[in-house]
Amino acid sequence: MGVRNGRFYGTKVSINLWKPYVQMPKEFSLAQTWVVSGTGSSTNTIEAGWQVYPELYDNNPRFFVYWTRDGYRKTGCYNLLCSGFVQTSRRFTVGGSFSTASRYRGTQYDISILIWKDRKTGNWWLRINEKDDIGYWPASLFTSLGSEATRVEWGGEIIDSKTGGRHTTTDMGSGHFAGQGFKKASYIRNIMVVDGTNTLREPQGLYIIAGNGNCYNVKTGNVGTSWGTHFFYGGPGRNVKCV
Repeated sequence: MGVRNGRFYGTKVSINLWKPYVQMPKEFSLAQTWVVSGTGSSTNTIEAGWQVYPELYDNNPRFFVYWTRDGYRKTGCYNLLCSGFVQTSRRFTVGGSFSTASRYRGTQYDISILIWKDRKTGNWWLRINEKDDIGYWPASLFTSLGSEATRVEWGGEIIDSKTGGRHTTTDMGSGHFAGQGFKKASYIRNIMVVDGTNTLREPQGLYIIAGNGNCYNVKTGNVGTSWGTHFFYGGPGRNVKCV
């Protein structure tokens, strides 16, 4: 889900934490927010969330950050794998593993992520769980994000390596479809954007981004609840309707 054609200076969101099955080491399953400006080879992005990515880490969900300024071509990296994101926290490490994850029909966990632009320095800061400043993406990393973001997105993503010519069985979110709802499907809640006055507000004019709904899908939540703007998403990948 996303919002575009605006002037945004950050986002705040709570993302449900799971430990999805990932079929192949080179595949991943993640849930994150994207703060974006530019298009094509000029795309600048700031990204943060959790992911299971066996080739990069192991089978556990890990907190991650990412950036690029050329549409994922030559610049950017995960975490601290290249010069870019500056970690300031001694308590949390980007790339670190979570000790708990949600269980189907059981206890639910989520992480709160806040990304905002320091208008004095131009740096983009990252805070988790309301109080822990993790670090920042320096203004010097970016071109179009040097002014503001024009698009913000939230959601899940997987890599499908099409092993044997068939769709992957890698889970997105909990591995269950959005229609199953709370404690069964994964959710993203309390979605906010930072406006030009450095104020958090609910996004307007949201659009839905979805691929093959037989593999993974998304369902918006009811308005007027303590969850604010929210949605459920996910799925199991390959099944009788997704091959």
